[in-house]
Amino acid sequence: MNGAIMPVTENRPLLFANARVVDPARELDFSGDVLIADGVIRETARGIASAGVPEGTQVVDCRGRVVAPGLVDMRAFVGEPGAEHRETLASASQAAAAGGVTTIVCQPETDPPIDDPAVVDFVLRRARDTAIVRVRPMAALTKGLAGREMTEIGLLGAAGAVAFTNGAQSVTNAQLFRRALTYARDFDALIVHHTEDPSLVGAGTMNEGEFASRLGLAGIPRVAETIMLERDMRLVALTRGRYHAASLTCADSLQVLARAKEAGLPVTASVSINHLSFNEFDVGAFRTFFKLSPPLRSETDRLALIEAVASGLIDVVMSDHNPQDVETKRLTFSEAAAGAIGLETMLSAGLRLVHAGKLSLLRLLRALSSRPAEILGLPVGTLRPGAPADIIVFDPDEPWLLVPADLKSRCKNTPFDEARMEGRVLRTLVAGRTVYEYF
Repeated sequence: MNGAIMPVTENRPLLFANARVVDPARELDFSGDVLIADGVIRETARGIASAGVPEGTQVVDCRGRVVAPGLVDMRAFVGEPGAEHRETLASASQAAAAGGVTTIVCQPETDPPIDDPAVVDFVLRRARDTAIVRVRPMAALTKGLAGREMTEIGLLGAAGAVAFTNGAQSVTNAQLFRRALTYARDFDALIVHHTEDPSLVGAGTMNEGEFASRLGLAGIPRVAETIMLERDMRLVALTRGRYHAASLTCADSLQVLARAKEAGLPVTASVSINHLSFNEFDVGAFRTFFKLSPPLRSETDRLALIEAVASGLIDVVMSDHNPQDVETKRLTFSEAAAGAIGLETMLSAGLRLVHAGKLSLLRLLRALSSRPAEILGLPVGTLRPGAPADIIVFDPDEPWLLVPADLKSRCKNTPFDEARMEGRVLRTLVAGRTVYEYF
């Protein structure tokens, strides 16, 4: 993938003309122009170019390509501090820019964990100095991510944390989780929870079922997810705290989520692009790049997840970006670490579903940009005049071959290795400044 990764210093007015303008926050999809100046969006309408633009404006003829809000990735692991060999804020931001992601929401599983206001401040300062896209941290819900003692939600929120999570570990102590929801409610804070009962996960490595048995691998049952989600919904009903399911994977969980939403509970949910793109059979002959947490489920579950995104039952599609190096992936399937990178491939993989007729472009972009921004209370994810000019330009039809060596992440553990993709990001802007351009 050839592309320039470097912010420009000039910030003169810019007009994207002759574009397909898609703003999911306002349900807009039309042929028109987008004018930006001073880092914000000034106007989105038809015929801006013919009506006249400010002197010195740079005009870019998009020739029908899509102009949309930059993506907001609600779940991405960045190794800084403590695991810079896997990913740094700089490398993650470069990968994000190449994939059209203008806001990364990073997880607290660093070393030390993001469980203290000083660590939140470190991440924000480091991102300001080294990252080319926006970075907003989630803070740890429990101290040391140990699941035994709640963190200072008020202080962490004041320091800049956008939500609170225990990362890839569930909080099994129901009393502690109830207190966290109650405390978070008083600060209007969002709790993001990984829904897997660890006692049911056990030593499992892939979806429980006939295929796992044939491979001789220990399985992870769907009920490990649904039991934890069902418990959480009961506690949300009790506390009325804001809750977000971090990564749902099966049809049974969708039924639990639907009942909670119908009851008016303040709950939302995400699905990873991997669980929309693959199923358990992709594990094939022990392919460790397809070892994920939660695991890939059945094709029936995958199709149900796609339908849930199409209907709006699932609110957010995220990358679940989790870089792992060769030493942790080139092992036997049982011993290999779970996780896959996804910042650079999330949009292109989602466009596969659009081309297949499973999702509309508007619905996909809503789940990738405006909806996560709304849930997190961020002022991005829209082309509304006055909003920050975080914008992407992409050709939804351009084919390309994914070559892992070309990816900008430090690790190359992508399940899309040598996949034929359709849809390429051509330009990414953050606050009106170009941070990536494909040529």
